[in-house]
Amino acid sequence: MSYRKNALTLSAGALALVTVLSACGNNNDDTSSPATSPSSSPSASAASSSASAAPAGLDTSKHVTLQFYMLGDAPKDLDLIQDEINKMAEEELNATVKFNFTTWTDWDQKYKLLLSSGQQVDLLFTADWTQYQAYANSGAFLPLDDLLPTAAPKLQEFVPEDMWEAVKVKGKIYTVPATYKEYVTNGFVYREDLREKYNLPVPKDLATMEAYLEGIKQNEPGMTPLAIDNVTDNLINPLRELTDHSVGAKLPYGIGIKYESPNDVYSYWGSEEQLSDLNLVRSWAEKGLFAKNVLNQKELSGDLITSGKAAAMLGDNPTRYNDNNMKMQSLHPDWKLGYTPYAEILGYATPVHPIHNGFAIPKNSANPERALAFYEKLVTDKRYNLLTQYGIEGKHYTVENGYYTMIGDSSSNGFPREGMQGWAWRNPEYMLFDQGYDGVKAIFDELDKVAKPDLFTGFTEDYTSYQPERAALEQVEKQYFYPLYAGLLSDVQAGIDTAMAKAKQAGLEKIQESYKQQWLAYTAEAGIQ
Repeated sequence: MSYRKNALTLSAGALALVTVLSACGNNNDDTSSPATSPSSSPSASAASSSASAAPAGLDTSKHVTLQFYMLGDAPKDLDLIQDEINKMAEEELNATVKFNFTTWTDWDQKYKLLLSSGQQVDLLFTADWTQYQAYANSGAFLPLDDLLPTAAPKLQEFVPEDMWEAVKVKGKIYTVPATYKEYVTNGFVYREDLREKYNLPVPKDLATMEAYLEGIKQNEPGMTPLAIDNVTDNLINPLRELTDHSVGAKLPYGIGIKYESPNDVYSYWGSEEQLSDLNLVRSWAEKGLFAKNVLNQKELSGDLITSGKAAAMLGDNPTRYNDNNMKMQSLHPDWKLGYTPYAEILGYATPVHPIHNGFAIPKNSANPERALAFYEKLVTDKRYNLLTQYGIEGKHYTVENGYYTMIGDSSSNGFPREGMQGWAWRNPEYMLFDQGYDGVKAIFDELDKVAKPDLFTGFTEDYTSYQPERAALEQVEKQYFYPLYAGLLSDVQAGIDTAMAKAKQAGLEKIQESYKQQWLAYTAEAGIQ
């Protein structure tokens, strides 16, 4: 099929909701009204009647300790939440759980180590951006098809059948998908109060974003205009999405694929598109629009903005934008963020694919049945779900007029909303939202009008035939392409030439050709034209 772009224009009312979000709490995503009202606020104690025994077919005679791994940084009150969870889990499943976090620093390397070291990992976060399909295809995760009926029958029934089908790899289920519908498409994030103060343009495209950044540079010399903590995810990928309209922005090995022509697979690396993008990055670096040490930046971009160290991000999703706005306004009520969805430029947005948030049981799990039974509790049992998503009611949050409200602020609260990055076990029936999230819903409503299906996340790569070359190419990218991504080389063309020569020596052409053939086989089977 062919695809025609449609312009998206957010209504004035929606934009007003977006840019004037209030400072009550933390958040995430829904397209309906808040899940609970004050009179029915489901605290752990109030929901105690929902306690249930272990599934009938599950053997719980032996006590086990589950190792649960989540990405990112742990909340300050994690131990308190863990203790409360373990009181219930020990009684109902004869199990305790240890919640482990990778931190966001070099999380991808730590993730690989968890799956390759042989250590016990019973539950691990998965997503398209953590290469779920590739890991599942390589045997890193256990299939869940036979475990679900015995260990987690409620969970099996809770997840719609089409979602189970969507996460299958070679006909098997390897992850439990999140059921909450959202958009994690990109958009410009910027300090709206500073834009108003200095009469700067609203970032609507790269030209207006650049003008905004230059205005910040001129008027706020002590502030970094553009926050970057990862040169691929925060700079190159969103830049490619805007300049090249490339859905392949996050595809590996320098491959390019566009939504409008999904069967045209080409090498972005070494192309005129890449040269143009990197020249733009270099010009921004020369103007001082982002920090010189981006390759060593450890502080998250969102934190750089909420702390006042930076003014904007090139790309972030609506939910995280709102999270950061709430966090910022809890400490600085006179500051506010603005947001412009990329859909205004691209003409379409794709709802999140079921693969985007999930949990798998790695092959080195010592207790796969009990792990899946525990995960069923996180998703379907209100007590477990609310504790791990919002903390303890009355200590970490309240529910007022149907809305979640954080107690204290982001610096004093020990468990902010979704403080465990529990995106994968969101249950739409239990979710609580801060009032500011109404603005995100307004964005989602507009994106619904130009929604197009995600044609690409269902692809599963098999890199068995080029695994050595793949490892070598990864090192080449970090050594030779990353400095280009960071705008560090004055002669961009010479830098690309060197990087391409090294990439070809590492086996780039073999990898790209094999990937292309797999991709075309996938599009043919899926009927994507």
